[in-house]
Amino acid sequence: MDDAELRSLTHRLAEEAGDSAAYRRLLATEDDEELARVLVEHERPLWAREIAAFRLGCAGDRRAFEPLVLLLNHRDPERCVSAAHALARLADPRTPRAAAALATNSLRTAYALHPVRLLAALRAPESVPALVATLSRLLGPDEPHWRVALACVEGLGSLGDDRARPVLEAALPRPRLADAARKALGRLPGP
Repeated sequence: MDDAELRSLTHRLAEEAGDSAAYRRLLATEDDEELARVLVEHERPLWAREIAAFRLGCAGDRRAFEPLVLLLNHRDPERCVSAAHALARLADPRTPRAAAALATNSLRTAYALHPVRLLAALRAPESVPALVATLSRLLGPDEPHWRVALACVEGLGSLGDDRARPVLEAALPRPRLADAARKALGRLPGP
């Protein structure tokens, strides 16, 4: 089981779950079938579904894929962090496409930070095109989602793919992105 991220998740959800017997049971069980049932049973609280999806995802059980993608797109950033962590460990071939769809959805830009970071971590064929498309859209002068743009710049730098050069050069004049864009350009192969 994933140590630090699991501790963070259990600490965060303890209050939400009221430190109930059901909460303790979901953390203690070694039965993947019991966890999988939580994902489909009616009237289960979000905290229970999150614990079950996280544990199954970290164990590589693909039944967690859809709940984790929904959590990756949640308005609560802490839920997104846990979902991204579990999705990275799940190694489901659908994950890069799902993360790319969330990152590039212009209606959900406010929630794109963690899908962007996940794309960079996955290093999948979808990663560079999705990050380039997202960053291109976020280079306007009054763009409020500069943190997402910064994550794109940093992710493109870590991926080191020369296809990112034009959009990284376009990011240089943006004060909040300039330093990261210079560093990212320095990580690209020579022109």
